[in-house]
Amino acid sequence: MSSYSQLFAQHLDTLQQRTRDILQQQGLSGLAIHSGQTHRIFLDDQDYPFKVNPHFKAWLPVLDNPHCWLLVDGVSKPVLLFYRPVDFWHKVADLPNAFWVDFFDIRFLTKPEQVADHLPADKQEWAYLGGHLEVAQLVGLGQPNPEAVLNYLHYHRAYKTPYELECLRDANRIGVRGHIAAKDSFMAGASEFEINLAYMKAVGQGANEAPYGNIVAINRNAAILHYTHLSTQRVPDAERHSFLIDAGADYHGYASDITRTWAWRRGEFADLIAALDAQQQEIIAEIKPGRRYSELHLQMHHRLARLLQATELVDMSVDEMIHTGVTNVFFPHGLGHFLGLQVHDAGGFMQDERGTHLAAPEQFPYLRCTRVMEVGQVFTIEPGLYFIDSLLEPLRRGEQGKRVNWNKVEALRPFGGIRIEDNVVLHGDGVENLTRQAGL
Repeated sequence: MSSYSQLFAQHLDTLQQRTRDILQQQGLSGLAIHSGQTHRIFLDDQDYPFKVNPHFKAWLPVLDNPHCWLLVDGVSKPVLLFYRPVDFWHKVADLPNAFWVDFFDIRFLTKPEQVADHLPADKQEWAYLGGHLEVAQLVGLGQPNPEAVLNYLHYHRAYKTPYELECLRDANRIGVRGHIAAKDSFMAGASEFEINLAYMKAVGQGANEAPYGNIVAINRNAAILHYTHLSTQRVPDAERHSFLIDAGADYHGYASDITRTWAWRRGEFADLIAALDAQQQEIIAEIKPGRRYSELHLQMHHRLARLLQATELVDMSVDEMIHTGVTNVFFPHGLGHFLGLQVHDAGGFMQDERGTHLAAPEQFPYLRCTRVMEVGQVFTIEPGLYFIDSLLEPLRRGEQGKRVNWNKVEALRPFGGIRIEDNVVLHGDGVENLTRQAGL
């Protein structure tokens, strides 16, 4: 057995154990996990791109085949109902032939409704996990998406198995390859659209395979946090200032989520990128087991406030900047989030396996994680420093606006903003930076 297969075997053992635990807690016989099905575009004869149920791809890397099912009870060999229709219009999924096939009892469906022939007799005691409740009702699965089951699975998903960590390492290696190609394309004078093509070519993944829509932003577009327009117009060298790319890659269903910002020429903005990069590395070094993620986020605001002081952008004390919300103007989003099967992976607000919710602090409403950090968890760490018109103008009109160096702000507005994002694993003996070790 290869080392990768051994990691996968251990991963399945963990999933089986979690399944046994929650089934026993809830008095259930098993889980019927649906890969999902396609959604038809309104008034059209085409479907939206298929996105697999994350609970399904937690068990195996089948990412592009709708109408598949997993039947798991935590004890027996998992049953995979694999959909292979007779179809001359579309590509039929290849016969399973990968490292994972020996771990499943694989049966084939030629029609979606044939799942009913394989369901257990006591299907009222089986929980359905998936996004199509009408299907669960049609086949007689009486317990669709039980909240207690989802809470348990989402909470424990934060603790990655060695197999999952290796998938995330590979997702970072692929993503870093794309980021290097994107930087080279920007420096060669390409448009946002052309840079995105260079990225996708380097990672070998198109828009449907990517874990999220790439953010490829030149100049002031970098101040739009979820900018996905992708202009086809090339920006002349004299008007070319900055480039921000937030883009990831997929490996066996696991996502990387990486951001870098580059300056076209040396100067104050390039120095600001270097300064924020140093602060990002230092805040990563402060990650420790037992520390709450929201505390790390607050500490980043302290660091940003000192950076705003050092660069003479704001003339206020650190505490005053944070208390009055000035740092939120320049860094409006959260420090990061869980990462794994989904880009914003589940469980970030859960304080226990029952799903007890701890919301983001009122002061930082866009933070996506309030969990206590523990060994085996994977996070993004993505501080930013932006010059966003809709946030700067209220600051200018307010009392704190008198303490802002608006001449310097105006000089930096054309650059849009900065975000530096790495993917990190918390181990017992320190933090592993998946992104930096992949060469970025």
